[in-house]
Amino acid sequence: MSYSQKLSEQKLKQSIESARLLNEIQDMDILLEKLLFEVRRITNADAGSIYIHEKNMLTIKCAQNETLEKQLESGQKVPFASFTFQVNEGSISGYSVLTGTTLNIPDVYRIPDDKPYKFNKQPDLLTGYRSKSVLTVPLITRTKENLGVLQIINRRSEGSVIIPFNEEDVMFVQHFATAAVQALEWAKLTRAMVMRMISMAGLRDPKETGPHVNRVSSYAVEIYDRWAFHRKIPSEEAHKFRDKLKIAAMLHDVGKVGISDSILKLPRIFTPEEYNMIKAHTVIGAMFFSSIESPLDAMAFDVSLHHHERWDGTGYPGHIDMSKVTLENIGSFIGRSPMAGEEIPLAARIVALADVFDALSSKRVYKEAWDDEHVLEEISSQAGKQFDPEIVKAFLEIQPIIRSIKAAWPET
Repeated sequence: MSYSQKLSEQKLKQSIESARLLNEIQDMDILLEKLLFEVRRITNADAGSIYIHEKNMLTIKCAQNETLEKQLESGQKVPFASFTFQVNEGSISGYSVLTGTTLNIPDVYRIPDDKPYKFNKQPDLLTGYRSKSVLTVPLITRTKENLGVLQIINRRSEGSVIIPFNEEDVMFVQHFATAAVQALEWAKLTRAMVMRMISMAGLRDPKETGPHVNRVSSYAVEIYDRWAFHRKIPSEEAHKFRDKLKIAAMLHDVGKVGISDSILKLPRIFTPEEYNMIKAHTVIGAMFFSSIESPLDAMAFDVSLHHHERWDGTGYPGHIDMSKVTLENIGSFIGRSPMAGEEIPLAARIVALADVFDALSSKRVYKEAWDDEHVLEEISSQAGKQFDPEIVKAFLEIQPIIRSIKAAWPET
């Protein structure tokens, strides 16, 4: 067998294994990240991005750049600015979406003048990067719906020289994209069901908005990634945890559907009596997931029940025997048996910080948004008190990523 044949066989095996891994992922954002990473790995592409197509608009949902990442400290990530633009044939990705065409361009700075699309050099100018070879593949479902495009950049030779993508790369990426689309469709359905549950909570509590839960869940995943880097968590274990965490974090306050409007919609700070009633939302939320049938159910249960615990043991609701809880007696269990430190599930400890950060950073009817410096001072001061010190450390180390998430999900 020749070297090229061995390489082709290796790529095929990688493609099959990667497609299998994609079908195990439930959250759409985590799936997109993994999809982009695996395609880059198979083709040895230095960078790439994925754009999602909705309502004649394209939105960049994830971006990766190994060259820029190597310029950072170990474990850090390159923050990217999420943006949306109208689909038209003037851009490479827009042309690919509208025509359903795969575009393999050897050098995007030298696109012939007779082509309707051009390359936007602005990101390169801002970062100092030089995009050259670009392969753009549409993500088309069996019903001919175009979900978006997968774009990979700068294929590298063994000597790290930038070279064009070849026909074999195109074949593998197209095959992989076809396999990935089914996983994307399932992930979209999961996301839609999650957002419906959140919308129900939002009918009760005006703070439970789509941007809020997307920020909190995105903060949580990035905090976990940094924590896992410090702890040297194996990559496969980390990927499985972050996939569940993204969805569980979005559902952290779903229990508010069981709290009266007369309490949740008060335009002021709660009285102690009202606050005690609010505490029940943790137990109510856990009731949705108490019949645990999957690892995701288990994590959603932990996060719903324990995201208001405190590291020092003064949070709520503490240890709860859910087999004895009813809607009528919830209040009698809250705070009876305190929970502290590493007794609190890791996912709940992470979401606790992410949720508080978002609450302090956001405007409420009874307060203005705090500035970043004030928020970071407060969170730092609560290390070892309200929050796990290791989680605080991880959070403080990823502020560029945190700021990019905050900018990507502004309140409408």
